[in-house]
Amino acid sequence: MGASGGLGQALCHSFFQDNSFLGIHAHSNLSQGEALLRSFTGLGKDAALLVCDLKESGSVRKMFDDLLIKWGRIDVLINTAGIIDDRLFARNGEVEWDRVVQTNLTGAFYCMREAGRIMHQQEGGHIINLLSLSAFTGRAGQAAYAASKRGLAALTMSAAREWGPRAIQVNAVLPGFLDTGMTGSLTFDQKEKLIQENVLGRASTLEEVSEFIVHLSKMKYVSGQVFNLDSRIY
Repeated sequence: MGASGGLGQALCHSFFQDNSFLGIHAHSNLSQGEALLRSFTGLGKDAALLVCDLKESGSVRKMFDDLLIKWGRIDVLINTAGIIDDRLFARNGEVEWDRVVQTNLTGAFYCMREAGRIMHQQEGGHIINLLSLSAFTGRAGQAAYAASKRGLAALTMSAAREWGPRAIQVNAVLPGFLDTGMTGSLTFDQKEKLIQENVLGRASTLEEVSEFIVHLSKMKYVSGQVFNLDSRIY
């Protein structure tokens, strides 16, 4: 979910190169989702645009039911949808807190629950959640974001334990710092500082991360794991 963002678009390209059928989710970036769909269908690829507010459980259920009608099964779910609203702890109001947590954690829970329902019936599938290093280290001004991503890490492991006997894999990925719309508000100096936290002195790229996730989606023997894709050590 969240295919219209920078990483989401890169993932769509990587999965299409792997000849996958793809459901492209969009909500706030609907125009980008539509453009992405046109680019793929113009190449003769089988794709569908899914417009859904992930904070609404009924909307999420309908989206997965529509996917099931179209393709008959769901093999892989990638939860990339996420928002950030940095502000100091004391300035975090209920509205701002709820918006971040509802999108990043509760929305992912709704998607996992619906995908899990379908994957239980077909006895197999793979769910991959996108996390952040903030979930494990915390960052000043990111209380809501870090808490939502740490919660998603725990949700990943709990689901992996419950669903493993039905051959449903649940894993998570720390993609590292990526120069996308989510990080667009950072200054050059702030971006450089984040990059220099890597012992290799370089950040991940969208291509590297998306290629790894495609590879991970095919692995049949790993579940309940968190994969860190940069060289920051925590």
